[in-house]
Amino acid sequence: MRFVEQVSTSHARGSSARLRLGLGLTLAILLIEFAGGLLSHSLALLSDAGHVLTDVFALGLAWFAVEQSKRPADKRRSYGYHRVSILAALINALTLIVIVLAVTFEALRRLMAPEQVQGGIVIATALVGIAINAFVILTLRGGGDNLNLRAALLHVTGDVGASVGVIVAGAVILLTGWLPIDPLLSLAIAALIAYGAWQIMRETVNLLMEGTPAGIDLGAVTNEIRKTDQLTGMHDLHVWALSSDQTALSCHVVIDDVSLGDAEHVVRDLEGRLCERFAIGHTTIQVESCHPCGEIHHGAGEHNHPHQHVVLTSTSARPAPPRAAGSSGRPRSQTRKSNPSPGS
Repeated sequence: MRFVEQVSTSHARGSSARLRLGLGLTLAILLIEFAGGLLSHSLALLSDAGHVLTDVFALGLAWFAVEQSKRPADKRRSYGYHRVSILAALINALTLIVIVLAVTFEALRRLMAPEQVQGGIVIATALVGIAINAFVILTLRGGGDNLNLRAALLHVTGDVGASVGVIVAGAVILLTGWLPIDPLLSLAIAALIAYGAWQIMRETVNLLMEGTPAGIDLGAVTNEIRKTDQLTGMHDLHVWALSSDQTALSCHVVIDDVSLGDAEHVVRDLEGRLCERFAIGHTTIQVESCHPCGEIHHGAGEHNHPHQHVVLTSTSARPAPPRAAGSSGRPRSQTRKSNPSPGS
């Protein structure tokens, strides 16, 4: 689940349309395989339907992310509604864990007491699923740098592989009558679902803990900042994800004693490089010169006091959620003497 992009409105609409179509077709596969599994008594086919459910979640979340990106921030949620997708992903992971437990229990039961499976129905149903998935893959191709579409494409491609395994199991049952292949393949598919659920759970927890995004090397970010002209020091660096497709950064940089205009040029250059190299679209950079606060500890709860120095605060968004009501649209230099406003 790692998405960072800036698209036009027309591009977003095109992505949304493709994802809706893919979601509808994948739901059709889910219903077909579920019905086929019940008719053929194949646990492997039912397990593959459970794997298709992961595709439904993936496509649904990708479509949801595109739609939420169109929703503006408001006074209650100044960063917008991007984190709703994180909560949905958490529900997704928990649901998949329940599916894994159910499939594993039934597979172990069938290993001890095998049930007759209709291999022909298994093969026919899996072939229909592969055909529809192939069309979904063709539909989702051409997304370019749209990582939502690329991630959904990977999910659907993985499901094709699982369906091929189901066909092999159906063929083995038809040719040899060896029934244990069905629950054994079900356990393999359950392991595949469990791996996907673990990946989703790990990334979701990291996002909720505001950890450094998995695709960001904090050391490389630090080195990039230190290459900035006229910069003499930096501290209080934080990189976190607002959602699966929105990365933010804040830091304090110390520069030479220059004019306000020159300081703004330094900040703009730094913002551009961070966005281009690391796809960090929302940056807040505090510039210090005469009285840097590098010796102050900025841990949790330790930044609740005024700083008596001149600062320049710059906020950019490439893309970034709209500013909260009352925020400034231009960098300004001001002297903080006492009782700073909340958020300083």
